[in-house]
Amino acid sequence: MENLEAKKKKVADFLQTLTSPGRLNLKFTILDTPPASADSSAEISVEFSGPDVPLLLARNGELLLSLEHLAAKVLRFEHEDHDRISFDAENFKVLRNQELRMAAEVAIERVRRTGQPYSFSPMNSRERRLLHLALASSGLHTESSGDGARRFVVLYPEGEKPAPGPTKEDRVKAIRQRFRRR
Repeated sequence: MENLEAKKKKVADFLQTLTSPGRLNLKFTILDTPPASADSSAEISVEFSGPDVPLLLARNGELLLSLEHLAAKVLRFEHEDHDRISFDAENFKVLRNQELRMAAEVAIERVRRTGQPYSFSPMNSRERRLLHLALASSGLHTESSGDGARRFVVLYPEGEKPAPGPTKEDRVKAIRQRFRRR
């Protein structure tokens, strides 16, 4: 396995290649992330600054998260290891994590008050994981639902669990049946 300095050099080369020809007016700083940080599993943390930071943060940080994903691919991290690298700008991730924790607290209170399941809006896998962790202390059951980019977290009242949905084979059969020539 490559050492940390070689990984940091690869990330720096990738970002330099991206920002120079792409004419993005961004500066980046690559830091070692200490184990006690907010993203405790990250080995490498990249902080962006500069006039084009709003481009990174537009649409809920879509470009920032995409660059992070590409950097993980450059480093050849397996999918489950993508949280070993973290990109941030203007404390976007810290603020988003606080927002998710507050949303979790509100959802817990609402589910306990109404006795009805609560569905969060769709989010990426890292945010769903953070949400599951924030909801775990409540003792209520959580589950991810949906497919692909529309995947979301559902919080269930005490003692309630989701009814088992159709299996993958059932969905495939239904799709084939729908498109079968008659």
